[in-house]
Amino acid sequence: MVFSNLFFIYLFLPVCMILYYIIPNLTYKNGVLIVFSLLFYSFGEPVWVLLLIGSAAVDYFNGLFIEHFRGRKTAVLGVVFSLVINLSVLCLFKYSGFFIENINALTGLGLPVPHFQLPIGISFYTFQTISYTVDVYRGKAAVQRNFFSFLLYVSMFFQLVAGPIVRYTTVAEEIDHRKFSAADLGKGMARFIEGLGKKVIIANCIGGIADSMLGFDTAPSSVLAAWTGVIMFSLQIYFDFSGYSDMAIGLGMMFGFHFDENFNYPYISKSASEFWRRWHISLGSFFRDYVYIPMGGNRRHQILNLAVVWFLTGLWHGASWNFILWGLYFGVLVVIEKLFLGKILEKIPSFFSHLYLIIAAIFGWALFYFEDMSRLGKCLSGMFGGNSAPLYDEIALSSIKSNCFIIIAAIILCCPVCRVIKEKINGLADKTAVGFAAAKIGENAVLFGILIVSSLLLVNQSYNPFLYFRY
Repeated sequence: MVFSNLFFIYLFLPVCMILYYIIPNLTYKNGVLIVFSLLFYSFGEPVWVLLLIGSAAVDYFNGLFIEHFRGRKTAVLGVVFSLVINLSVLCLFKYSGFFIENINALTGLGLPVPHFQLPIGISFYTFQTISYTVDVYRGKAAVQRNFFSFLLYVSMFFQLVAGPIVRYTTVAEEIDHRKFSAADLGKGMARFIEGLGKKVIIANCIGGIADSMLGFDTAPSSVLAAWTGVIMFSLQIYFDFSGYSDMAIGLGMMFGFHFDENFNYPYISKSASEFWRRWHISLGSFFRDYVYIPMGGNRRHQILNLAVVWFLTGLWHGASWNFILWGLYFGVLVVIEKLFLGKILEKIPSFFSHLYLIIAAIFGWALFYFEDMSRLGKCLSGMFGGNSAPLYDEIALSSIKSNCFIIIAAIILCCPVCRVIKEKINGLADKTAVGFAAAKIGENAVLFGILIVSSLLLVNQSYNPFLYFRY
């Protein structure tokens, strides 16, 4: 099941909220969320619910083990067990086929290649449970002695299938001691609708343009088509994933949980380093705190540490060489910026440093889009007129013209324009009661409009997955 689905919006979520809010006891409220979370997850493939519960059980007991042997060397075995078991399961389902295919290609052994269906969200909840055991071992998180409370942390449907990666320390207090807030409910609903609009109104439309331009058989139809396709995908993946994160954060608020932000307008960045401080923040902070810093961080072997982190960042996104190359591509940019380019970018006019990042990101997303290396090569060649591609073609021009308003809107909304306007309006409106009421009415009218338009667009869409469901 996905959030951008009429069944979820108008049946699953309302029923869950009604049951949640009519039950006064927090323990039973948590029970409602667990039941609905497991039901939500079972819509993908019921058997994977057992894997999810098993993963939660493994690290629940690892946490107890660490706490029992606190202060003794034996405690580290809890972290070792967590890493070995969780990463083994993740590698089995996500990477075993990829590894064996490459072994066969290198050695000619002809080993049988397994083909497993990837359990939805396994990359996200695996990292969450690992972070829990590591934080318990480090003394940063108190051990959770109630299995059902821990299962709630692992299975919360708001962020289960595509993040953000929520640390246990972020929600530990709220699992057992949260209170109803009408303000949080309202903010959560608004955030959910904003995310829904990003996904359904913008990402889906932009994604259709990208696929039409990049779905070529032999080569892009023109230079314009190649550039337009990659730029549209760059916009699509931002609105798709940040839209999902907005919806997840909003749903969390509606049930009393407060997650950290996962996106902060990454396309306004002026360097690759800044871009990755603003894009998929929960993943970047995970690799920083659990890989980069433990390996030595900036203190020793910094280049090696960065290479490992960016290799893992690429590999985390998928079992394909294009993802690994994509991760290493950004890793190289970050290293170059740390060595000398960063100082240059700080001194030159902002326009040029921003332009550098946009161009770098566009080529990065071309790597990300094409799992077939030959098609990637044709696209990159087509972007510079290779393959005898003409400068433009009528189909590409027509597509751009017919979608010009949504394209312009998408580009504008990549910047914090709406946030600034909203802050200024609220600042002026707060000075009078009438102004405050008018601002709220206007805001609610816009949100209602987004909900209606999104719902109408979803009527003919039976399946509406998020891009990061694949990773």
